[in-house]
Formats: sequence, structure tokens, C-alpha cells
Amino acid sequence: MTQTAPGRPAPRAGGGASRRTKRSGPRRVSPLILAFVLVPFAIEAVWVFWPALQGFWLALTNWDGLSAPSFVGFGNFSDMVSDPIFRTALKNTAIWLVLFGGLSVIGGFGMALLLQRERRGVGIYRAALFTPVVFSLVVTALIWRVFYQPDGLVDTVFRSVGLGNFVRPWLADPDTALYAVIVPALWRQIGYVMVLYLAGLKAVDPALYEAAKVDGASAWQRTRFVTIPQLKGVNSVVLSVIVIDSLRSFDIVWSMTKGGPYHSSELLSTYMYSTAFQSTQLGYASALAVVIFLLALAVILGYLIRAFREET
Repeated sequence: MTQTAPGRPAPRAGGGASRRTKRSGPRRVSPLILAFVLVPFAIEAVWVFWPALQGFWLALTNWDGLSAPSFVGFGNFSDMVSDPIFRTALKNTAIWLVLFGGLSVIGGFGMALLLQRERRGVGIYRAALFTPVVFSLVVTALIWRVFYQPDGLVDTVFRSVGLGNFVRPWLADPDTALYAVIVPALWRQIGYVMVLYLAGLKAVDPALYEAAKVDGASAWQRTRFVTIPQLKGVNSVVLSVIVIDSLRSFDIVWSMTKGGPYHSSELLSTYMYSTAFQSTQLGYASALAVVIFLLALAVILGYLIRAFREET
């Protein structure tokens, strides 16, 4: 009979068999998983990454789309400094970004706060606000062009409320063309932002509101100190969507004004299109595309870095 040493537990019966054998070597990845990862990446590389790299290269060339591109370095970017149309388009893009982005956030967030509670008939209002998102931008532009026509809906509304002095050719006036185009863009964007904020509000813990009520917080204080801090993730998504949509806004502007009159509603996107396909200056248009990309990257990265620093 064997005896165990004092202080040492006796070995369990069958203990060696109960131990799991460790696998040696690297873990094999399923071929199906590799296919799901590599195939979309290959398609993305062919249709997105490679054309983007070509765009950066073409921005350094002088190319008319027919002859071979000639390398000019940063000549296209230096030409932008003395280009008055580029400066106008850059200023209008900044105005569009501030007004379109700011009013989209305010309107979408406000509608989400009003319609977040489940009550009778609230689904009808949500659907009505989201319906413009379903329309294409070209259809939206055609609808609002009818509204802006002389004696159209907009003029009729102004006259009916005693503001007939404000009636003017909205799309033909350089002072109002840009702002007249922003309105239908907002009409479509607010419903989309509202849906994003509704999804974020559903994820807020109701116990936080109850605790704030117990502490005597008002409705505005609960919104400021409870709701808004809990929507940081949604704010990042909304900012990315708005910045990208603002800088690539083309369909609705081109369908309504084509950047006119006298470039008063010209954006970087419409100027890039007209430069590429009307003036056939594809090298200069590629440089404009690079500027648009860098602007979007700077705004989004700036916000994300600031949000990351606040988290840490």
C-alpha cells in the first residue's frame, strides 16, 4: 500500500484522463471565414482603394482625359490659391457645412426628443418625417423647384401670411440661391438624423432619468446632463454622416441651380464635376477631390480625437 506524503493531497482517480490536452501549433482559421473576409476586401481594393490612389496621382498631373497625363507636381493646388471660383466654392461649402450640419442636428435631435415616447399616433409622425429620406435627391430637387417657381407654394405661403415683400426669384437671385437649396436638403436630412437619435435614446437607461428626477433636475437639466452625455457614440455617427453628406452634396444642387447663378451656389462637389466633365480638366478636378477628402478627414478626425481625450 502506498502512502502519500504528509501535507500533500492524494491524487484523484482518473485525474490524468480528465485533463484537457493542449493543442500545439497555431489555430487554423476556417476557409469560409477567410473567404468572407478576403473576397469583400479584394472587391473593395479593386473598386475603391485603387481608384482612390489613382485620384491622388492624377491630382499631381495635367490631364484632359484623352492625352497622356503630364506630371505637374503641386501645380494644381497652387492654381487653387488664385482661382476665384474655388474660393467661392470653398466659402459656400463651409456655409453649407455649418447650416446644413447644425440645423440637421438641432432639428433631428429635437424631433427625436418629441417622438421618443411610445404614444398613440406617434408612428405616423415618425413615418411622415422619415418619408423624404426615401425620395432620391433628384426627385426632391424637382419637387422643390416647383415650390420655388413664381406664384408657387413658397410665394403663396409668404403672401398668405402678409410677407409678400419677401417674395423673389429664389433660385435666380445670387443672394438667396444657396440658402434656397439648403432648405430641401434639410427637409430630407432631418428625418434621417432623427432616426439615428431615436435609436440612441432607446439605449439610455431609464434609471438615470429616475435618479435625476429624485434629485430635483428639471427637464432641461435631464436633457443636458443625462441625455446628451449618453449619446456620444451616436454623435460620432451623426457627425460623420453630416460631414460626408455635406461635402459630397451634388445631386440636389446640380438639379436645382447647377451652381449658379454666377457661381453663387457653387460647392466644391459641383465645381469638381463641371471642371472634370465640362472643362475636361481632370487633373485639376482630381485635386479638388483630394481637397474634399482632406476636409472631411480633418473634421471627422478632429472630433474623434477630442472625444477620445474626453473618454480618457
